[in-house]
Amino acid sequence: MGRKKKPLPLLEKITITDVAAEGKAIAKVDGLAVFVPYVVPGDIVDLQVRRKKHNYAEAEAIRVHKYSDVRSVPFCKHFGVCGGCKWQCLPYEEQLRYKQKQVEDSLVRIGKIDLPPVSPIIGSRKVREYRNKLEFGFSNKKWLTTEQVASGEVFDCMDAVGFHIPGAFDKILDITECHLMNAINNRLRNSIRSYALEHGLAFFDLRKQEGLLRNIMIRNSVTDELMLLVQFCIRSQNEQQQAMDLLAFIHDSFPEITSLLYVNNTKCNDTFGDLEIKTFSGADFIYEEMEGLRFKVGPKSFYQTNTEQAYELYKVARDFAGLTGKELVYDLYTGTGTIANFVARQARQVIGIEYVPEAIEDAKENACLNGLDNTQFFAGDMKDILNKDFIARYGRPDVIITDPPRAGMHSDVIETLLFAAPRRIVYVSCNPATQARDLSLLDQQYRVIAVQPVDMFPQTHHVENVVLMEQRND
Repeated sequence: MGRKKKPLPLLEKITITDVAAEGKAIAKVDGLAVFVPYVVPGDIVDLQVRRKKHNYAEAEAIRVHKYSDVRSVPFCKHFGVCGGCKWQCLPYEEQLRYKQKQVEDSLVRIGKIDLPPVSPIIGSRKVREYRNKLEFGFSNKKWLTTEQVASGEVFDCMDAVGFHIPGAFDKILDITECHLMNAINNRLRNSIRSYALEHGLAFFDLRKQEGLLRNIMIRNSVTDELMLLVQFCIRSQNEQQQAMDLLAFIHDSFPEITSLLYVNNTKCNDTFGDLEIKTFSGADFIYEEMEGLRFKVGPKSFYQTNTEQAYELYKVARDFAGLTGKELVYDLYTGTGTIANFVARQARQVIGIEYVPEAIEDAKENACLNGLDNTQFFAGDMKDILNKDFIARYGRPDVIITDPPRAGMHSDVIETLLFAAPRRIVYVSCNPATQARDLSLLDQQYRVIAVQPVDMFPQTHHVENVVLMEQRND
């Protein structure tokens, strides 16, 4: 017979002292670091430990004795359940302060390199309704809140459309309002839900891999265009007809949709990069605009989800690049070529490299769309394409702009950067921790000249950071 596990402790009247990683806050109890979501520094709470390790614990606040003076009232009814917007309880000025601190701490603690003063973070003008893209999943297994479970209520319908719950892969929290995008997201999602329930459409069952309605993706743009992609799982003629009837309803109910698309996905996951997207009505793309440039955005395209802040981010990167019109610029992890096209008018030539072939085709098309004839784009794994032979063929760059994924740059890429020896490196990052690691590897030949954090995602702990490095002369 196995040993009984010790019950996890209840910690009473604990003061939250600081903000920690992943949007959680932290308290210290007898030398133990306790991580807690949905609280802020200054809160005095009772904590139920849910997980305990040797040197840390994870807990849930089950009672509040005193709210912090530094606290805001969450504006969304789903706060604390859906897993997004974890910092709604923190005033925006405090969010910015902690994001600034996150950048500084990462660069100092992990990078261990000499740094100039970090510039004040550039905050977002919009702190709600700032996203241009949202996705909502369908499930026949609605997530029930603690209160709903405790009530003993029996639900006749368990269908839901909304966000996946972390740690419950097959369950969806039924979302009735979301403040991340303008009100169109709520009208679309709620209307589709009502139609589906009224007409008996099957919501997806992830375990059984069946059910017509799987996912919707909404994109809007500064050009007032609107895209809706409906992801179906069609396995019969009847389901095909149901799908077409739903699309006809959406088309008639929402004339503002300029791109109504659909895809049939019978795979085991929601990715559709390898599937054919079909157009029900309108165009198969929308346009974004930035500083007179137009960018064609399709359903598979990557585009920064906060358009206004992307402009601020790209301006910082361009300013740091210090272009005079004579430079050869390499834009690494170029995506759909947004940064490459954004700086091309100030450079002699820009070469963009990206892993995803479809993104590179978008980059080429966007260059043509904007009349830019001084760009070249290449698709493939960065560590395989960017090598000494590539540099010998296309030229040694004067400036490298790099915007890698959260994992940062592969060590082979960093070695090639050191070999290429550009005068300046502009490093754009969505993860200050991996950025700091990479900066320490570049430190042997480069000195950090400037650091500029940019907030792209209000109400969350995520922060972008741009660093300028210049060759050492010592």
